[in-house]
Amino acid sequence: MKTAKLDDMIRGWFIGSFTPTLYATSDVEVAVKRYSAGDSEAKHYHKIATEFTVVVSGRVRMNGEEFSSGDIVVLEPGEPADFETLDDTTTVVVKLPGANDDKYLC
Repeated sequence: MKTAKLDDMIRGWFIGSFTPTLYATSDVEVAVKRYSAGDSEAKHYHKIATEFTVVVSGRVRMNGEEFSSGDIVVLEPGEPADFETLDDTTTVVVKLPGANDDKYLC
């Protein structure tokens, strides 16, 4: 059995082609991300990866639309999105395939 602490991972990413990781692969990237209310990420898109965001707890706004616990947002390659937390929020993010340097600011 292997164990780790999410706090030891960089920005919550724990599977993918980066360090540290629990499983090194370029097939997929997985993160559990924790945000405080008001945190945001600039509008961006991916050329290669499809990004799946599961809102585990809290509320977020993406592209002007509000999502809350239990909602899943799928962003296809080339589809831009911004991100803002409206409450303290936890998400699970999966990028498929894993693609380092595949984040492009709008």
